Amino acid sequence: MSNFWKQISRPIIALAPMEDVTDTVFRELIRSVSDPEVLNVLFTEFTSTDGLCNEIGRKNVSSRLVVSDSEREWLTITNTRLVAQIWGSDPDKFRKSAQLISEMGQFDGIDINMGCPVKKVVKNKSCSALINYPELAREIIVATKEGTKLPVSVKTRLGFNEVITEKWIGNLLDESPAAITIHGRTQKMQSQGEAMWDEIGKAVQLKKERKSETLILGNGDVDSYAVALQHIADFGVDGVMVGTGVFKNPWMFNKSLSEISMKMRIDLLTKHIKLYDLTWGKTQNYNVLKRFFKIYLNGFQGAAHWRDQLMHTKSCDEALEVIYRIS
Repeated sequence: MSNFWKQISRPIIALAPMEDVTDTVFRELIRSVSDPEVLNVLFTEFTSTDGLCNEIGRKNVSSRLVVSDSEREWLTITNTRLVAQIWGSDPDKFRKSAQLISEMGQFDGIDINMGCPVKKVVKNKSCSALINYPELAREIIVATKEGTKLPVSVKTRLGFNEVITEKWIGNLLDESPAAITIHGRTQKMQSQGEAMWDEIGKAVQLKKERKSETLILGNGDVDSYAVALQHIADFGVDGVMVGTGVFKNPWMFNKSLSEISMKMRIDLLTKHIKLYDLTWGKTQNYNVLKRFFKIYLNGFQGAAHWRDQLMHTKSCDEALEVIYRIS
């Protein structure tokens, strides 16, 4: 199977994997309002290898790897690539998970989470904790590659308690992943402070010195397409991954829009609610949907009132009733 990272058009602009955010519904929604030539890589929510390798656990985590028929249609039409992200600490479970994901036939690549800073996963030697266990990190990359013919990439940070860019990224480059996405902060920083793009630039230089074919993507504090392009120009990365910046403007991957009207915001929110209900029904917690209300309902008079009304709803039907009543 071919490595799409080598074939994809540049610049590479990716939507980051985000917990309780980048499910099949949100991915389809963002894809539907983006220019095909701008946003070209999407990631799933991060999925536990422990869960995937356990029959009972698999049922609990399987929703994270759902690709709806309507999303698949969008992906095909726009030639957008979809990558499944996994996390854990056991190389053997990474191997088995990679095999399972490959057999699904839904994904173009597999990404290893070595960047999430949440304490409950870090204490289990997972995600950003792997920065402190470089040999284990390499074993995980090797095992994942053994389980799949899909390209294997890594998302990580600059260090754990301190910045160790060259040492840590050099360790990952030793195993030649298809791509490395670097969040410009340490684990200790969480999401605080300014992303250190100069350090990401050092990783690019290291890659060049080694004549490595691994792509380097940067992540952190990117809240517009213009900023993404500027970082690519300034720091020489192969692409940029956008995370929470999309919350400020879901249309940020659409170059042709100069203004976002109140009607556009309400229409997209309505579409999100309907698609969420159609896709998940009663199988997912409705309250997860509430975190998106502020994304759409801001920047116009009365937005706070709309949000307050919607935050008190208990179902998709109730939310749609509120929207129809107020509008």
